[in-house]
Amino acid sequence: MSALELVDLSLAELGRRLRARQVSAVELAEAALARLEKHGPRLGAVVTLTRELALAQARQADDELRAGRERGPLHGIPYGAKDLLATRGIPTTWGAEPLREQVFDFDATAVTRLREAGAVLVAKLAMVELAGGLGYNNPDASFTGPGRTPWNPEHWSGGSSSGSGAAVAARLVPFALGSETSGSILTPASFCGVTGLRPTYGLVSRHGAMALAWTLDKLGPMAKSAEDCALVLAAIAGPDPADPATVAGGFAWPPRPSRRPERRPRLGVPRHATASAAPAVKLAFEQGLAALRGFADVEEDVPFPDFPWGPAVSVIVDAEGASAFRDLIEGGATRRLRAAADRVGGYQMLMTLAVDYLQALRLRGPMRAALDELLARYDALVVPTRNGLAPRVGYDFDQQPEPRPSPSPSPDRHRPTTPATIPAGNLAGLPALALPNGFGPGGLPTSLQLLGRAFSEQRLVEIAQRFQAASDWHMRRPEGID
Repeated sequence: MSALELVDLSLAELGRRLRARQVSAVELAEAALARLEKHGPRLGAVVTLTRELALAQARQADDELRAGRERGPLHGIPYGAKDLLATRGIPTTWGAEPLREQVFDFDATAVTRLREAGAVLVAKLAMVELAGGLGYNNPDASFTGPGRTPWNPEHWSGGSSSGSGAAVAARLVPFALGSETSGSILTPASFCGVTGLRPTYGLVSRHGAMALAWTLDKLGPMAKSAEDCALVLAAIAGPDPADPATVAGGFAWPPRPSRRPERRPRLGVPRHATASAAPAVKLAFEQGLAALRGFADVEEDVPFPDFPWGPAVSVIVDAEGASAFRDLIEGGATRRLRAAADRVGGYQMLMTLAVDYLQALRLRGPMRAALDELLARYDALVVPTRNGLAPRVGYDFDQQPEPRPSPSPSPDRHRPTTPATIPAGNLAGLPALALPNGFGPGGLPTSLQLLGRAFSEQRLVEIAQRFQAASDWHMRRPEGID
């Protein structure tokens, strides 16, 4: 098989071929490295190729598989990690010019767990500088340049996990790790036409990951399919004493067989779900709902809790981000950032009032309770992941018709607005899946989002599997990426 055919297989199929010795881990690693080297720079997707480490890990995987020692379904499979995850002896730049030489002497827990699962780290992938925490307003917000979606490289791949989304979409790696504070997995998954899984807060350790907002940050996988994401989540989930926010238990995939008869999922569509959506997004969403109705009960016009979701998240990010980046801001290093807005945004964050932060935290309880009360009636809510298509590279977000990367409510309270499910889900720490569901003008992908109750990842993946079994959007790959 060609390198492209190999990396286009599912993780389960790659694992089967590795165990059957139809392909070696070294061959997979070399194929991924070659594709990353060829296409990564053009897409602004790669910071560092970890060639020496990757080949060593791949040779070890081949030796172990020959000896009959199988670590699990990811054994011998290459992947990329967003460059905010610490990797021993390899630069971890956080996408920022002042930190290009930053090196840690330990691995992030998620990286350690993937190594223990036998996965092979082939690259540190590009990201928006400091995960966009300082208020960037342009796709060109990383020292590696703007991330570009492989479907149309004149357009953005999304932030802040820009390289992870682009690398998976272009089949440079079979899967990648991203992070989300408020949209940084779901947005690049949408703009790049891949599947992205944001897990429940506390399910995956953030130890060794750059902190932006401690009470919001989450790590999760991006891959071709929901099942691929589930296999990765199973490897990285679980408690970690080094991250006190992690919870007991973990996530297993595949799940244990149930003797109970399978029931039809119940899905809710929030009122005005497509009120602010671009025509192509609205059309694809309606077609996606038709596919979901083939196996699920779909209730439309569901009232969504009316709270200031976006402003609350913004206040928390400003306060916690100012603390996380205080040394960089007060030391003047942020003045060397690429995006003009990021050079001054930190000083504004330092001025966040304690009373505003405490008020946001105080309101968080009733906001979570209201959202959980709604979600208790459904297996998931369904909305467009993003209301618009990927913005064009080279323009400020507010100078073009596409929606801004961070949802915010309309100032006109008399006009219907799309429910702010991305900030709401992140504020409440809930899991979500972004699923490719079509294409719009310029060949740009569209996506729908499944939002569920805390720790409902298994049910979300099961629903997503059935949706993806009835469609092939997640299997499409961009032209011109040979």
